[in-house]
Amino acid sequence: MGAAALGPQQALAEGRRVLADVFGYEAFRGQQADIVAHVGAGGDALVLMPTGGGKSLCYQIPAIVRQRAGLGVTIVVSPLIALMHDQVGALREAGVEAAYLNSSLTPAQAAQVEQRLMRGELTLLYAAPERIVTPRFLARLQALHTAGRLALLAIDEAHCVSQWGHDFRPEYRELGVLAERFAGVPRIALTATADALTRADIVAYLRLQGARTFVASFDRPNIRYTIVEKDHALRQLLRFVAEEHTLPDGRHDAGIVYCASRRKVDEVAARLQAAGLQALPYHAGMDAATRQRHQDRFVREDGLIMVATVAFGMGIDKPDVRFVAHLDLPKNIEGYYQETGRAGRDGEPANAWMAYGLQDVVQQRRLIDESSADDAFKRVLRTKLQALLALAESTGCRRQQLLAYFGETSAPCGNCDNCLQPPQTWDATEEARKMLSCIYRLQQTGTAFGAGHVIDVLRGQATDKVRAHGHERLSTWAIGRQHDEATWRRVLRQLLALGAVQVAGELHTLHLLPAARPILRGEQAVRLRQARSCADGARGRAERQARNLASEARLPLQQREVLAALKRWRAEVAHAHDLPAYVIFHDATLRALAQRLPACEADLDGIPGLGANKRAAYGAEVLRVVAEAAGAAGPRAGEPLQAWA
Repeated sequence: MGAAALGPQQALAEGRRVLADVFGYEAFRGQQADIVAHVGAGGDALVLMPTGGGKSLCYQIPAIVRQRAGLGVTIVVSPLIALMHDQVGALREAGVEAAYLNSSLTPAQAAQVEQRLMRGELTLLYAAPERIVTPRFLARLQALHTAGRLALLAIDEAHCVSQWGHDFRPEYRELGVLAERFAGVPRIALTATADALTRADIVAYLRLQGARTFVASFDRPNIRYTIVEKDHALRQLLRFVAEEHTLPDGRHDAGIVYCASRRKVDEVAARLQAAGLQALPYHAGMDAATRQRHQDRFVREDGLIMVATVAFGMGIDKPDVRFVAHLDLPKNIEGYYQETGRAGRDGEPANAWMAYGLQDVVQQRRLIDESSADDAFKRVLRTKLQALLALAESTGCRRQQLLAYFGETSAPCGNCDNCLQPPQTWDATEEARKMLSCIYRLQQTGTAFGAGHVIDVLRGQATDKVRAHGHERLSTWAIGRQHDEATWRRVLRQLLALGAVQVAGELHTLHLLPAARPILRGEQAVRLRQARSCADGARGRAERQARNLASEARLPLQQREVLAALKRWRAEVAHAHDLPAYVIFHDATLRALAQRLPACEADLDGIPGLGANKRAAYGAEVLRVVAEAAGAAGPRAGEPLQAWA
């Protein structure tokens, strides 16, 4: 087929055919149709779409459309080997000629891929940014461009270009060369997370000033956000998993637990294993082979919990992660959003749970203050951390505040901890003034002190340190004796969230900021949430457990038996192909098959995710598995199922 220019309507019409024939879906979601029409017709685009929102189709479908029009290959910039492997595997399963170039290939294998590229045999080629900007690879792209066979340049995980983002990768900044070298070739940059600063960096460094921007809603309504006050965080985590992510047969949901340090990752993984959970550690201090083995197990097996630093997660497409837990405070809201977004990619209910305490704030402030960054950069980091603290301390809707950070307005969600169990609050203005006054009086002595000492002075604790400095003679001595240490720590957390106090230096000393003045003058009220009791946590537990039951648990018995048989068959195929099970078929496809109980090939029409290639490859086997399982379990489609419900 000779090269042909495409208009938006033509690109969209062809895109709809590709969506149905190749990927097995009847309709685009959200802004996908507009993106396919725009990029398919040769337009540049910046796409911000939440995890699980269908970003990949936004460049894969235009790639196929443009290849069919004779416009050549699409180059996809991807930062991770695992992501490339799974994406290419999924495309091949759908009948699309795709390949990747990365360090997992031998020189002979890489040469073979390059030969296929230059012969025009590929529709999509995935490669890492550091490979793409090498003179040798750019020369190959130039040859394709000169021959009119470079159809599209797609830059995935585009937030990696920004120093303000949570996953900065310097090599991404060199990708601006693509705009210089390949004028006229459309480019699409995609990310799930970017605030205003990060978006500006993406546009500037990737030279997308003329690109059309598509911003989907950042809302993930299936995720429930919960933030609890730290009180023996590991015990809290175990209780959370036991209460909300233990299945009726005793197995556990798949989940990710994020920790701030490698040592903590190892400790938490060991404790979870000792508690009978299938948990694996993952951090950069482990050898690469072990990391890869653990990642492969997590992606391919059911019910595993990955305990990890933030080194784990980008490009993990596992759809049935039912929870993401944080045992330490992330650096900013973008990181928190990106990490929690790895839960519930299949659209089923999922939990984002975090335990948060004063020490988390102190640690993050210390990391910022001790970094080698310049003052301007540190100010931005502090502002970002401040926004996350405000989210953690909020008594209002978590989702509403989270979306507002990304510039999106919304109503209270009714599905976060604060909406489901509105926290009781109390007027802590006087306590806030007492703490600020105590910090001020201590500063007047010529030395700054940390949180522990300030609280000891407030509570009238005659420690050796208090006596050594004569602080029992201060006017603020014992003015807060009516409250325990935990209460004063809550007060301090709120003052940190309000920007009235900062933690500085290696000794984590407390200092007043200008925002303290209106509180000290009584011009600004401070309200704190009451600590929740165990009874409060138990309230609504039955409803939460019912909500977290997988969709298949609500199917009639016969359909459950068929679904189980399809999953066993899928696991065998995935193992044979060395791919995660969801690359063969998503759970939603198997559930649709189990509900329909197809008896002939015509019954496969309209099953989501069952494109032409997969139908040809697996249709007969699917019908066989359904027939055998349905026959063993009960009546066939069209027969009464009441007895099997």
